[in-house]
Amino acid sequence: QMRDLNYLAPVMTAPPVVGLAEKLQSLLGYEAHVYFSASGSEANETAFKIARQYHLQSGKAGERRYKIIARYRAYHGNTLGTMTATGQAERKLGYEPGAVGFLHVMPPYPYRRHPKLSIEEHGAAMAEELEETIIHEGAESVAAVIMEPIISGGGVLVPPDNYLPAVREICDRHGVLLILDEVVSGFGRTGEMFGQQHWGVQADIVTFAKGLASGYMPIAATVARADVFERFLGTAPMDHFRQVNTYGGHTVACAVALKNIEIIEREGLVGNSASMGNLFRDRLAARIGNHPRLGEIRGRGLLTGIELVSDREARTPLGDAEMNKVIAAAGETGVLIGRNGNTIPGRCNVLLIAPPLVIDEEEIGKVVDAVATGLDAAG
Repeated sequence: QMRDLNYLAPVMTAPPVVGLAEKLQSLLGYEAHVYFSASGSEANETAFKIARQYHLQSGKAGERRYKIIARYRAYHGNTLGTMTATGQAERKLGYEPGAVGFLHVMPPYPYRRHPKLSIEEHGAAMAEELEETIIHEGAESVAAVIMEPIISGGGVLVPPDNYLPAVREICDRHGVLLILDEVVSGFGRTGEMFGQQHWGVQADIVTFAKGLASGYMPIAATVARADVFERFLGTAPMDHFRQVNTYGGHTVACAVALKNIEIIEREGLVGNSASMGNLFRDRLAARIGNHPRLGEIRGRGLLTGIELVSDREARTPLGDAEMNKVIAAAGETGVLIGRNGNTIPGRCNVLLIAPPLVIDEEEIGKVVDAVATGLDAAG
């Protein structure tokens, strides 16, 4: 592709760009239109602009829909708008005030739910909080809700099964667009091609980045359903999306993304993510299930969070010094482990483990050994 056509102005197009857009539409299973950019932050920023302009062009009397509702603990990017949408206080230090019109609600967090609630009741309560926020803000002022199907960098929070379907119904009931941020959960990471497929939910706008080309090239995408796109067709001055990204739809990046998806499908990496992820959590539970520093093991596919505590009964978050010991000791075995850093003061106590989709059983064992070694180092 570099030899054939290495770059083209984004107001034009080329075969790999068209091919990738068609492939994304095919994978999602519905008619849609794609806007390409170069990072997850750009993809989400684009989604916000599409949502606001969509409602402006809908032209309903008495409505000025501009507010975006996000969730605490979620990460959506580092540009001004996406940083404001991000629900991680430490990532905003020194940069506020942020953009106008962003609100936050609590996400489902089954491990720390109210003790009187079942997991299903907790999911319903969190969905109800979202609806009450829309009502109290005035639905006629709310443009969209953005959320990751599974909060990833904020601690791998897997929602109860009734939560996302309820969110979809709430958005429909109040005329609010649903944006699903699949930057982390897309392309097999959670054991499905897309995270939303675990719950059979279809978004109005979906954003992708990292997994689109498995990091081999910088590329991102914002995908809008056909009924959203149709509001941008017409003759009035506002009836088009007025945005250009210099590297949006980069011909080489799109060619690489197409080949990456081909490999994922050919080698069955989505299925490998599901089976190896289950094996990983099963072996972790067998190895460290009774460890005094373990709070909970959770995740889907090859996205796992291990919440660590200093007191299992009180569920007190493990402190920074001890968390650093865990990561350092694991690193000495040759396994690099992350955690939810810069999330919430005093609550950055979740190990984040997202190994390559090609991981095998032997390598799973090595990661399990590393985690056990790390926990032992914490005392």
